[in-house]
Amino acid sequence: MHIREFGVEIWMNEFELKCELNLGETCVESLTVAELLAISGKNDLALSELLPLKLTYGAIPGSDRLRDAIAAMYEDHTRDSVVVTHGTIGANSLVHQALVSRGDKVISVIPTYQQHYSIPESIGADVHHLHLRAENGFLPDLSELAALATPGTRLIAINNPNNPTGSLMDRAMLTDIAAIARNAGAYVLCDEVYRGTDQEGPGMTASIADVYEKGISTAGMSKAFSLAGLRLGWIVGPHEVIDAVMIHRDYNTISVGMIDDHFATLALENRTAILARSQRITRGNLAILSDWVDSETLISWVRPRSGTTALLKYDLPIPSRDLCIAILDETGVMFTPGSAMEMEGHIRIGYANAPSILKEGLARISAFFAHHAPKR
Repeated sequence: MHIREFGVEIWMNEFELKCELNLGETCVESLTVAELLAISGKNDLALSELLPLKLTYGAIPGSDRLRDAIAAMYEDHTRDSVVVTHGTIGANSLVHQALVSRGDKVISVIPTYQQHYSIPESIGADVHHLHLRAENGFLPDLSELAALATPGTRLIAINNPNNPTGSLMDRAMLTDIAAIARNAGAYVLCDEVYRGTDQEGPGMTASIADVYEKGISTAGMSKAFSLAGLRLGWIVGPHEVIDAVMIHRDYNTISVGMIDDHFATLALENRTAILARSQRITRGNLAILSDWVDSETLISWVRPRSGTTALLKYDLPIPSRDLCIAILDETGVMFTPGSAMEMEGHIRIGYANAPSILKEGLARISAFFAHHAPKR
């Protein structure tokens, strides 16, 4: 099977360990084990719970306790409609592999995480792109989607909240998308790994799995839950999808690690406190970033409504990869080039790290732009 290089991941692999300040990071500032235990109302003695744990494969689809904790984040699902995966990246991959065959029609929004169009392309699917545009707030044009979603469409892939733009589809829009998919007989896969980081209200938007009978939600512990090191995600969806996924999962996962399962369960059982922390960070940091954008004449954007990333349009005559390398070389600050996500002329910033890192990084970038700004 031939598949395109994964633009964002290749960039991260090449430069992530070479920067001083990583503003390409997309996770909310990571928790330590000690911080997780404290949030959970436990102390170091709680680690003794792990000592008698026999390190077998464990429960193949994920422990009952973990799947119960995942199901509790959805309106009408039980552990039977949940399967645990190796990160959200594993969840997305399994859904595409289980549902898509050569010749199937697949619709994917762009920009989004590259899995959602490159994996079905590699399978030989007939992939159609639904481009998100700034003038629409980087939300899908539903008339365009309806025109694309002809009868027999197999899968519509969306991302909510969206990476890299931070746009957010509310329940009403998801309901409209479900109606379009229903008319076409299509499944809707929604990558919801940033769910829980909305800038307003309770912070947790509706899930496609609660809106549409053929809706599939993928998510994980990395972004909103600040625990990327657990490498743990999940799929929530119709039983026939879970059954199909399990067949493929037996070939590449078997089970997740029992220690990962343990800590993910602990986190999700205390998700209110963890998400409150994440929202404090993302809301406070977005205010810092918004003030910075307002002060920079070379930068424009659509202000994110959720997530941990923003897409910045820049006014300089240079390709985004070259710009990001120049910024890294001169300032030690890392961004992600738009060219890695089909959005040339833009750079992606991750704004959910420690506020001190964000402020220092933005100050260095301001100095860079002041030095390189074209004479007007």
